Amino acid sequence: MEEKILKILGDLNEEALNYKGDNLYKDGILDSIQVIDLVVQLEEDFEMEIAPEMVILENFANKDTIINLIKKILEGQNAR
Repeated sequence: MEEKILKILGDLNEEALNYKGDNLYKDGILDSIQVIDLVVQLEEDFEMEIAPEMVILENFANKDTIINLIKKILEGQNAR
């Protein structure tokens, strides 16, 4: 799953894969359109929905927070 997320992120913006900071958006690596594109691609590839209230900077700060968000959502779906 992590590899798939990283591939999606890398296809969108390869620089994001090597980013070591705390906030892809604030540091200008991803812009708002790319965040929305990332959300759409993750939803399609993982056949899930990311609730609008989950699309916040903290959840898309870096590759680790994105991976953790997707894991959390998928775990919640599997618990149902």
